[in-house]
Amino acid sequence: MKGRVVLVTGASKGIGAAAARAFAAERARVAIIYHTDRAGAENVASSVEAVGGEAIAVPFRLGDPSTAAEAVRAVTERWGDIDVLVANAVDWGGDAPPDPSVRFEDVPLDHWNRMVGANLIGTVAVIRSVLPGMRRNGWGRIVLISSSVAEEGIPGPGPYGTAKSALSGLSRSLAWEGGRDGILVNVVAPGFTLTESRATFPDAVIDKLAAGTPTRRLSDSDDVANLIVFLGSDANRNLTGEILREGSSAARAPYAGG
Repeated sequence: MKGRVVLVTGASKGIGAAAARAFAAERARVAIIYHTDRAGAENVASSVEAVGGEAIAVPFRLGDPSTAAEAVRAVTERWGDIDVLVANAVDWGGDAPPDPSVRFEDVPLDHWNRMVGANLIGTVAVIRSVLPGMRRNGWGRIVLISSSVAEEGIPGPGPYGTAKSALSGLSRSLAWEGGRDGILVNVVAPGFTLTESRATFPDAVIDKLAAGTPTRRLSDSDDVANLIVFLGSDANRNLTGEILREGSSAARAPYAGG
């Protein structure tokens, strides 16, 4: 990955931050895209530089597609065309994941518009901004980060799972559209991943979830990041239009009744 330009949205923490560091370990130039957590993004940028990569922190609001072109422009003006896009950012439509006690019919249509608009159309806006450069260079990798929720669902409101499931259809279309230009597009669908935000979960809950997986362990952010780096590298020569479910995807989140 030496010299490749990688843009990771939602990279100030969790899977996005781990992916940024993993690409940096392969000597890539990594754009740390964030919404509000500038300090977190700058910390990730520092860790990228510490392992030999180059980094820049750039703001972007998933719910405002007009900011996508601005973010991409900030990166290309510094390093040139983007080679790899990791679309990891998520908009929950609030401060936390959806409340499973809310009935489907009680979710306002405005909330549906916001969730689908941000998580689907916001992602499309970023893709539109990076595709011309990938086409010019005859090479590109796009990795869309979905969720096991897109296939198994969770109780309560459905906008998040609906928006994430749409990424599957998007990847299929893009695989055909971009394949002739050397652009490969895939989806990674993590399950319950051990990120820093899950540090407060009781050990008993973690053990129960791990017991439901084939390997009897849950993936952490680095496990998912390593898969993302493979998909975004030259090592991936012809895998496109696929959904890759890592080991934790077999474990149901505690609020899903698993």
